Amino acid sequence: MVFADPTYTAISVGEFFSRHSGSLRMEQMDHASMGFERKISEPTVNRPGLALSGFYSYFAEKRIQVFGAAELSYLASLPHDEAQGRCRALCENPIPCIVVARGSEPPTYLLGEAAAAGIAVFRTGMVTMNFLNAATLALYHDFAPRKSEYGSMVDILGVGTLIRGSSGIGKSECVLGLLERGHSLVSDDMTRFRSMEERELHGTSPDLTRHHMEVRGLGVINVMSIFGVGSVRLEKRLDLVVSLRDWQELEEVDRIGLDPEFFEILNIQVPHVTIPVRMGRDLARLVEVAALDQKLKAMGHHSALEFNQRLMQIMQPKP
Repeated sequence: MVFADPTYTAISVGEFFSRHSGSLRMEQMDHASMGFERKISEPTVNRPGLALSGFYSYFAEKRIQVFGAAELSYLASLPHDEAQGRCRALCENPIPCIVVARGSEPPTYLLGEAAAAGIAVFRTGMVTMNFLNAATLALYHDFAPRKSEYGSMVDILGVGTLIRGSSGIGKSECVLGLLERGHSLVSDDMTRFRSMEERELHGTSPDLTRHHMEVRGLGVINVMSIFGVGSVRLEKRLDLVVSLRDWQELEEVDRIGLDPEFFEILNIQVPHVTIPVRMGRDLARLVEVAALDQKLKAMGHHSALEFNQRLMQIMQPKP
């Protein structure tokens, strides 16, 4: 079962500041939360050097505008009235906010024009290029497509594995068995995924249930308290999806594994295996082996394919 999460097409300046002011070392210059309702519509930033010179063709007005040493030096080289006019022209565009890098003191006329237009101005102590990179990553994280999937996720020796199955099939017992073997829980019962650069998925737990599991007959348990701090992870890349299915529901069971299966989440194909569930089977061990086999495949070793090639060589008639 898949649950659609909201995909952000824009976030407010206030949201960006509250989420990332600490990591980006940002401080507010006006102290009035002015302009916090303005929207950031593109997950990247812009240096407005060309705009300050009067060239507004292809101006990225939907992005955060970052003033580095070059922009501030250029304004300082202009007469005061002209520099103020250039800042006024910039602030007449619907830009989200302005960030001054390197801990520099923004010119008073820049602060005045921004205040008149209702635009927030921030200052960061980070070097300009470092801030550009960090802010772009933070915005990309905020704008990444998201979707929730019903299932538990475990880190098995570096292989992020989502364990799916109908209610009562044995997912919780399987996860407990994996935790006893030293693996780490990412999320129980519901896993949130976000697409990174449309090429890989990162899974995490909802805030409410993080580090906890619900086990029938036991209730809710704190995994970190019982198994130790090494038994949990905040986030993990998804490498494998395992579906637990009742043996009687399967018309045919793949006994060789030559034909790869995939499970699609957010338009990304993830390797998928189906494990039949039957009385007496050690599901935790089977899922662990499936994850290790996927790790071998990622390293270029496909056990089923190699076995098939050896079989074909034996079957070839000898000259």
